[in-house]
Amino acid sequence: MLDFLAENNLCGQAILRIVSCGNAIIAELLRLSEFIPAVFRFKDRADLQKYGDIIFDFSYFKGPELWESKLEAKPELQDLDEEFRENHIEIVTRFYLAFQSVHKYIVDLNRYLDDLNEGVYIQQTLETVLLNEDGKQLLCEALYLYGVMLLVIDQKIEGEVRERMLVSYYRYSAARSADSNMDDICKLLRSTGYSSQPGAKRPPNYPESYFRRVPINEAFISMVIGRLRSDDIYNQVSAYPLPEHRSTALATQAAMLYVTLYFEPAILHTHQAKMREIVDKYFPDNWVISIYMGITVNLADAWDPYKAAKTALNNTLDLSNVREQSSRYATVSERVHTQVQQFLKEGYLREEMVLDNIPRLLNCLRDCNVAIRWLMLHTADSAYDPNNKRLRQIKDQILTDSRYNPKILFQLLLDTAQFEFILKEMFKQMLSEKQAKWEHYKKEGSERMTELADVFSGVKPLTRVEKNENLQAWFREISKQILSLNYDDSTAAGRKTVQLIQALEEVQEFHQLESNLQVCQFLADTRKFLHQMIRTINIKEEVLITMQIVGDLSFAWQLIDSFTSIMQESIRVSPSMVTKLRATFLKLASALDLPLLRINQANSPDLLSVSQYYSGELVSYVRKVLQIIPESMFTSLLKIIKLQTHDIIEVPTRLDKDKLRDYAQLGPRYEVAKLTHAISIFTEGILMMKTTLVGIIKVDPKQLLEDGIRKELVKRVAFALHKGLIFNPRAKPSELMPKLKELGATMDGFHRSFEYIQDYVNIYGLKIWQEEVSRIINYNVEQECNNFLRTKIQDWQSMYQSTHIPIPKFTPVDESVTFIGRLCREILRITDPKMTCHIDQLNTWYDMKTHQEVTSSRLFSEIQTTLGTFGLNGLDRLLCFMIVKELQNFLSMFQKIILRDRTVQDTLKTLMNAVSPLKSIVANSNKIYLSAIAKTQKIWTAYLEAIMKVGQMQILRQQIANELNYSCRFDSKHLAAALENLNKALLADIEAHYQDPSLPYPKEDNTLLYEITAYLEAAGIHNPLNKIYITTKRLPYFPVVNFLFLIAQLPKLQYNKNLGMVCRKPADPVDWPPLVLGLLTLLKQFHSRYTEQFLALIGQFIRSTVEQCTSQKIPEMPADVVGALLFLEDYVRYTKLPRRVSSRQRTILKPFL
Repeated sequence: MLDFLAENNLCGQAILRIVSCGNAIIAELLRLSEFIPAVFRFKDRADLQKYGDIIFDFSYFKGPELWESKLEAKPELQDLDEEFRENHIEIVTRFYLAFQSVHKYIVDLNRYLDDLNEGVYIQQTLETVLLNEDGKQLLCEALYLYGVMLLVIDQKIEGEVRERMLVSYYRYSAARSADSNMDDICKLLRSTGYSSQPGAKRPPNYPESYFRRVPINEAFISMVIGRLRSDDIYNQVSAYPLPEHRSTALATQAAMLYVTLYFEPAILHTHQAKMREIVDKYFPDNWVISIYMGITVNLADAWDPYKAAKTALNNTLDLSNVREQSSRYATVSERVHTQVQQFLKEGYLREEMVLDNIPRLLNCLRDCNVAIRWLMLHTADSAYDPNNKRLRQIKDQILTDSRYNPKILFQLLLDTAQFEFILKEMFKQMLSEKQAKWEHYKKEGSERMTELADVFSGVKPLTRVEKNENLQAWFREISKQILSLNYDDSTAAGRKTVQLIQALEEVQEFHQLESNLQVCQFLADTRKFLHQMIRTINIKEEVLITMQIVGDLSFAWQLIDSFTSIMQESIRVSPSMVTKLRATFLKLASALDLPLLRINQANSPDLLSVSQYYSGELVSYVRKVLQIIPESMFTSLLKIIKLQTHDIIEVPTRLDKDKLRDYAQLGPRYEVAKLTHAISIFTEGILMMKTTLVGIIKVDPKQLLEDGIRKELVKRVAFALHKGLIFNPRAKPSELMPKLKELGATMDGFHRSFEYIQDYVNIYGLKIWQEEVSRIINYNVEQECNNFLRTKIQDWQSMYQSTHIPIPKFTPVDESVTFIGRLCREILRITDPKMTCHIDQLNTWYDMKTHQEVTSSRLFSEIQTTLGTFGLNGLDRLLCFMIVKELQNFLSMFQKIILRDRTVQDTLKTLMNAVSPLKSIVANSNKIYLSAIAKTQKIWTAYLEAIMKVGQMQILRQQIANELNYSCRFDSKHLAAALENLNKALLADIEAHYQDPSLPYPKEDNTLLYEITAYLEAAGIHNPLNKIYITTKRLPYFPVVNFLFLIAQLPKLQYNKNLGMVCRKPADPVDWPPLVLGLLTLLKQFHSRYTEQFLALIGQFIRSTVEQCTSQKIPEMPADVVGALLFLEDYVRYTKLPRRVSSRQRTILKPFL
């Protein structure tokens, strides 16, 4: 009959593909469960208030039109809904596809069973497949994996969360959900009422009612349960010959049976005899089981609602049985631990010893692994509900009778893993050299016999050996017999070798050869070589397979986490412990065989992603354990920083010899040396681990150490930045400068100590420092800017966030999300144009009332010192987003208060008629302008605030650009020069292209301009005032509104010879520089035609006012005219326009420039 798993056996391949797919689905569900967006959980009241109206559970399906109409009634909800869709559609789709694949899995399995029944697979029926060993395994696994999938979904992704995700997917991708089996998926995965929270009550008829949602062939279920009850479907008992190990041998099958019984709950409820049989076979001495990759279940709790199951389990849970099992495993673990420690002594496990004692060593391994399994599972906290009195009693009984000590159990696990690792390596080596060694021993033995034959021929002179032709012929024959031994026929060769050894012993006795020592030696050597041949031929791969089966640690995939603190403590005490841990991690990696076996057999493309997921999980755990090394290093580093900054005095270049003792400071220096030595010992510990393949991921200890150091550095620096930049808005004066200085000192301490330590741990300190600090700041800027974006950048999409070296997130303390937002808002608060006055010539802000200095450009030097270029650059980026937001708000305000107000429009229309054409002089100008200002008075307050905010931010951006440019020229003059020249060359090329389009120009897909901009902004080689922040449409009356706004503000200002335009009354604050820069930025966003019109209106205002003064013989120039002239003066200065403005503007400004 055709092999069931052969590629041309369609029946076998079909079920193999289904099972392979099942393992991949479970991996995907476990992977996704770590990425559930928090908003779907509604843990946070703020989330509930914000998204409660757009995220629905299945109650939505009762009347979707009603819910949608509620949404459509509120435009702001529609907007939020659209934003939510853009941000979450990708992850929601991924979840939906995983849910869909669970439904598809059971549909495929049902179709396969129907095909079997209908005879689609020739000569195959359900019965014949179950008679085949592979077929039986696969059918049992197919049902079991479906059950595991459902349990994993309910445990990892709560029912309400599933419902909200499915409804979101349904609403946001209607086109895709229309043709899919959405209804069936929703029926299968609707909430069960189960909660994985500790102490939560179990819903009635759970999980059997959940398992029944998609009907499955009942004959199939009952046959699978029958096979699992009666057969050893994986032939595991052969690896565990001792009867007391039987429940461990059948543990995988027991887990499968536990899950599949929920498909036929009648057995659990009423079939007493069957349940007794199941418990006696699988659970006579254990009641905590691992069902899949370390998911544990306590049968005492799980089977409590089922009468037959509960009754059957009572014998096992009887306190006398619990006591007996606990005592037995306590005794076994003590005995085998002593044995293992003996085996692990240096030089004990030699090749001969191992080959002579294979059964003894394997028995010891079995005992160790069985004891570890029982003790780990039955003492695990996660297996016992603390609110259940009976379970608490059982657990206390176990802890008492097994004299449980987690440190001793962990030591046993470590030693067993090490012992197993050494044995496996020895066996692998012996297997690889097996044939070569066998041939070598055969050759040596044969040659010895030939030499003896020569000795008895009398030709070779060997003292006092007479010629004996019989012996000569006999030894020649033996030599030939040895040479004729065939390696490939090991059984026959083994028998023959034993006969040869007997013959050599007999020849020694019968022919009195003992008297000649040399002959005896030759015979003994040959016998020894023949013995070695027997030993060598007995090295079988079966031993390795048995060790692999016995050493399975998949049950501890999650439980091992409870030993993390013990592992870390032992590493802290003795860093060389890492080498022993390596064996434990490799033992854990064997758990990957379980989900990957079928995927590999089916040649499925999922192999890589599934193995990557589980290997990644294990490597993350390895990193977590070994993170104690960088943590301990940094603890020592902090002491070094303290000593270096506070205790040790810098030695001057020259000093008197009598002061040498004072500067020697032997105590502190010895302390520093001791700490440095401790750090280097820690790193030595991790580097002893060797490069290890964990699953499919290669773990390089040097990389592991560097990543660990980076992780600890990121954790500490991020915390320092978070804590150091929290401000009290009521503090007078502001805490900004003192806090920046304090934080600067902390950062400098980190930097110096990092520099100091780099040589002792062999890392590139400066490179790591710059990469990680820039990553922290860029990530925080990105998160802060998310507030201004519709499509947010989630953590898993961020190029700055990393899984191995995560940047911690802190709970926001105010409206800002991160420290960079708090810093930016504090700077904006203290330089608020309503409270302060900016003097451009001094680059300084003064308080309007007290005239005290508030802050100056020194602030940006301090930020540069504390946060570096990345910090300033990040601040600049954040200000850009804020300006965009302000300008967008301004445009919506313009629409609201000007374009929708009839009165304002009429006033503007009248004014435009009065001043046209713009080159003329307005008659009775004073009255016309004042009348227009009076009628529009109410709109200017909001207008002024918006303009001043933009102007204030532009001043800050200019200051940041100056500071960046200064430090760039100072610290890297070559970079600054190269950037400036490249920028000029590029602009020249672009200008040349516009004059002659045949010349080259960067294509659309060329990123050069985009990339060079990032460099230029980082080096401060840009002018924020020339930037276009938003795209705009044409706005009617825009120039005239801005003109009116400007002349409405001029009376609030006065001209000062030294300072320029300053505020007239602090009670009515207007600050000149932000006003000018705000207007300039606003106009820059529109077509230049608007700017020309605006300037023309100012020119006309100046001419008309001066004309009126002249006609009325007023000798002094009006203050408003001075203000308008200064505005033009500053406008030309800031925009860097030539003094001789373009010809159109020159005609306008001729009279007064």
